[in-house]
Amino acid sequence: MPQPPHASGTGDSSAGVPARESSPDADGVAGEFAPALAHRIRQAARLTAQVLLQARVPEGHWKGELSSSALSTATALTALRVLEQAQGLPDPRFTQALTSGFEWLRRHANPDGGWGDTLRSRSNLSTTTLCWAALGLVPAAAAAGVADAVTRAEQWLTREAGGIHPDQLALAVIARYGKDRTFSIPILTLCALAGRLGPGREAWRHVIPLPFELAACPHSWFAALRLPVVSYALPALIAIGQARHHHRPSRNPFARLLRTLTRQPTLARLTHLQPANGGFLEATPLTSFVTLSLAGSGQHRHPVVAKGVEFLLRSRRPDGSWPIDTNLSTWVTTLAINALAEQGRAAEAGQREPGAGATLRDWLLGQQYRAVHPYTRAAPGGWAWTDLPGGVPDADDTAGALVALRHLAQGRRDAALPSAVEEACRWLLELQNRDGGIPTFCRGWGNLPFDRSSPDITAHGVRAWLAWRQDLPTPLQARAERGLQRAIDFLAAAQAKDGSWAPLWFGNQHVPDETNRTYGTARVLSALTEAAAASELPAIAARARALAGPAVHWLLSTQNPDGSWGGGAGDGTPSIEETALALEALAAVWRQHLGDPIRSGRGRESVSIAALRPGLQRGAEWLVARVESGTWREPSPIGFYFARLWYYEALYPVIFTTGALRQLADRPMGQVPS
Repeated sequence: MPQPPHASGTGDSSAGVPARESSPDADGVAGEFAPALAHRIRQAARLTAQVLLQARVPEGHWKGELSSSALSTATALTALRVLEQAQGLPDPRFTQALTSGFEWLRRHANPDGGWGDTLRSRSNLSTTTLCWAALGLVPAAAAAGVADAVTRAEQWLTREAGGIHPDQLALAVIARYGKDRTFSIPILTLCALAGRLGPGREAWRHVIPLPFELAACPHSWFAALRLPVVSYALPALIAIGQARHHHRPSRNPFARLLRTLTRQPTLARLTHLQPANGGFLEATPLTSFVTLSLAGSGQHRHPVVAKGVEFLLRSRRPDGSWPIDTNLSTWVTTLAINALAEQGRAAEAGQREPGAGATLRDWLLGQQYRAVHPYTRAAPGGWAWTDLPGGVPDADDTAGALVALRHLAQGRRDAALPSAVEEACRWLLELQNRDGGIPTFCRGWGNLPFDRSSPDITAHGVRAWLAWRQDLPTPLQARAERGLQRAIDFLAAAQAKDGSWAPLWFGNQHVPDETNRTYGTARVLSALTEAAAASELPAIAARARALAGPAVHWLLSTQNPDGSWGGGAGDGTPSIEETALALEALAAVWRQHLGDPIRSGRGRESVSIAALRPGLQRGAEWLVARVESGTWREPSPIGFYFARLWYYEALYPVIFTTGALRQLADRPMGQVPS
């Protein structure tokens, strides 16, 4: 890794530094600071771009590295042990995985006796319960080695959940997730199969039945059925529902008969949903829950179980742990392209290199889905987060790919782009909900958190439509403009009274409600800044300006005294990721110069462009100091997977810091290549 640059001085205070007569749009942001700080920003920008470019895999794109997960490790180990028990004898294929996995869990318990989702996460009820249940399945010969960990976990659960009695534990787990059964019922199913909820049939009274029989209905009915799990958890609904039916059938004779009759049709659907490599959504927990549910309910010879086990064994890391997902290669690649877009370094990312595969543009186009997806029945045109078979097209990754392709195209005509772009823009428009917002996977599916419209994903869609609107055929362009107006209306309705937005797929463990409003507000503000600059769409531009003011005010008001940002108001725990995202959004406002003053509205005073300077300077000094000290690459668990499941990604701090310094640099440092 290149050594970080060390500039003399720490940067002068902007107090007493006169504002330039020229507009920020012309001179950038760093030019408003003292020369020493401006120099340090440019030096740091060059370094971070270089590090990001060096992080590519030989084929030219980015793959990243997701954190190891105690939760994933516990679910995978349980799946393997439940299958061994169903087979009636140890399986030599599992010996090394089980030995190293149980030892990894033992060694990585937190000092308080519990486990968090990552090695940097606080202990939480879900992960501690799963790890405790998994350790209860350790073979007798190795039980002594984990006895202390089990005892300390039980002490933690007693403190946090009131006890380890099945009644107490089940109530605590269900209370954590409320009406959303996506994760609470899988946790309790695993506990039942691990023997932690009591003996035999009695254990299953704590597992709420899931209506797996509904999975036999036509897919087009699912939105109206209001299933108790989110759209992408359909495999768990089927497998876990069948496990509950197997061990404790309903007393209602009609329900019992219906579920018995739909076992085979729903298993057939489950088989059809499973990708070629066996990993549902490339996710260890989801694949583990499906595998252990079938294996523990008389289906251990089913092909879904065999493929699930193969996926789990392939996904295991050398240290004995499992990650939450295989990789986010498409997602981090589009983020990296966009972060490099104005640093004069995206050219290097887009070039063909000796021995490399297709160009980055060709690789990205190759990830677009060209057929109806069997999992969600999504139409052709979208992108998933990964290039692996378990990916499912979603709105965030589709929008990210569109924005990245815009940068790579640099406004030039390209024969391969029009059809792909038109299909993707149409795909996003078809996904837009009636409220104007954009969900993750499925339009109109339900009201559970991960199926609702979300501000951060909607903002990403706004950026994608703005990027390509003028290149679309006239009818589609008109649809995109209507979609933009509806999306802005949704963002206006979703904005909190304090000016912030709550995102969907990111959180913060230090905020009481775990909501990362810094991420959400920064992402929406970035989109509003671009919309406000669309002078040919005056109504949209004016609305975007009005919404941007409160967002700027909120970000400035939640900045920590040292210049950093955490997850929101009252969170003094800083992170590289959140600080970089807030800086990038505020610097973009400065560069676009959204009028002086920016109207904050809702009874507040206006926020002037000049008022941004102190916050931007303090934030820049904090972030640049981390680059210079070499600590800027330390990731934080801000990633938020389904149902409050945390992760961190090694590339996030690198990408987000590069993007922030791109915006802070004195002037655009180059253009994106064709």
